[in-house]
Amino acid sequence: MLVDLPTPAAPVSFAEDRARTAGRVLLSARTPESAAMPADLVRPWLAEQARRGEYRVTPVPFSLLRGWHFEEDGNLRHESGRFFSVEGLHVTADGLPPGGRRQPIIVQPEVGLLGIVAREIDGVLHFLMQAKMEPGNINSFQLSPTVQATRSNFTGVHRGRRIPFLDLFLERGRSRVLVDVLQSEQADWFLAKRNRNMIVEIDEDVETGEEFRWLTLGQLLRLLRLDNVVNMDSRSVLACLPTAGAGPRAADGPDDTGVLRSFHDPAAPSVHGMSEILSWLTGVRAVRELDQRRVPLREIEEDGWLFSGTEIGHRSGRRFRVIGADVAASNREVGSWTQPMIQPQVPGLMALLVKRIRGTLHALVQARVDVGHLNVAELAPTVHCRPADHTGPGREPFPPFLADVLTAPAERFRYDGVQSEEGGRFYHAENRYAVVEAPDDFPEELPPDYAWLTFAQLTELLAHGNYLNVELRTLVVCAHTLY
Repeated sequence: MLVDLPTPAAPVSFAEDRARTAGRVLLSARTPESAAMPADLVRPWLAEQARRGEYRVTPVPFSLLRGWHFEEDGNLRHESGRFFSVEGLHVTADGLPPGGRRQPIIVQPEVGLLGIVAREIDGVLHFLMQAKMEPGNINSFQLSPTVQATRSNFTGVHRGRRIPFLDLFLERGRSRVLVDVLQSEQADWFLAKRNRNMIVEIDEDVETGEEFRWLTLGQLLRLLRLDNVVNMDSRSVLACLPTAGAGPRAADGPDDTGVLRSFHDPAAPSVHGMSEILSWLTGVRAVRELDQRRVPLREIEEDGWLFSGTEIGHRSGRRFRVIGADVAASNREVGSWTQPMIQPQVPGLMALLVKRIRGTLHALVQARVDVGHLNVAELAPTVHCRPADHTGPGREPFPPFLADVLTAPAERFRYDGVQSEEGGRFYHAENRYAVVEAPDDFPEELPPDYAWLTFAQLTELLAHGNYLNVELRTLVVCAHTLY
């Protein structure tokens, strides 16, 4: 007797799967309220988490760092040989003085995990966010991914408590993967640092505890309109969500700004096709010089870096300094520890000029070479600098388009906020992030390292690692707030 077997379901292509997810992402972005966690209760909940524990971060001399020591060559290392080290870096690159430049750099070769658990609640994607204290946060608690941990953390080097939900990311079959990509960290201060950015979806209910809450993307986008609420790691992961191909929903409702179409319509006209964009960036990487050489930390004294018992700073008073910190945090896997941290001297400006071209909103990005890049250059915001470095004695030349941002009238700022950088390694590091509408007569001729891309093109590049730097990833997710 012959039995008719069920026909196997046709495999779904990578592009089809991303398009389906994009539609669900758009629905979540358009859901600013949820019964799982009412929007007006999120900030009181964050404040309550801060009140529930004891937290202290105190700058201390290097001599009081427990388990850390300066080696003979001056490099600052942990006794375990893990976590990270602060070393010297000698860089030769286009745009630097002859002979290159030396500076301190964080060397952390291990790949950390930044993971967000997703789940449909009432038919809408929600994301499980954590109220997390980081020693460098200017306001202690911010919204963090479900899991935010270095490999040393989740392999137990720190001898701390178990990390909740870690198994959903590390055990195959426990969840459905929506996003999984290696992305870079700040290349000013890290050498070739990457973290695994993941979003996984589950079907069942899970016990979360007081430190976690389910939020829609729409709720998170509203919080991104506020300063220093959604941390850098969350912004990085959420930026990687696919948007192109969201389908008919993308055309629902008014879109006078053009942002919605730029994110969700892959057929929207664009200045460049993806093949041309990839060829352009590959060309920049092939011809630009970036020679990185790790050197003993003491060698950076030749470039004006001064060592004291409490900091390593530049004699100009610009750039950044390395300090020591003593941390106590009752809700962390380890209750207290000490560590070195980087503290920038002045805030930065990360600005994205946008303009409607051929009926589609485009973002002006640059192919930027930074001292710590793994692959020479990555796409960065139009303006990526510290404005204070370009004013006063010894100032550096104005980078392209900085004057356009600084002189833009207030009504052209579509997004304007202050956001913290990674609080685990950087102390009180903040940047101003802005999306600025370019005037109609903005010149079409661009320097060779700049190009116009749609937001759909940017999010498609985010399916792959080391195309968009971490600052541009923040601006991509902040641009979601504009529709």
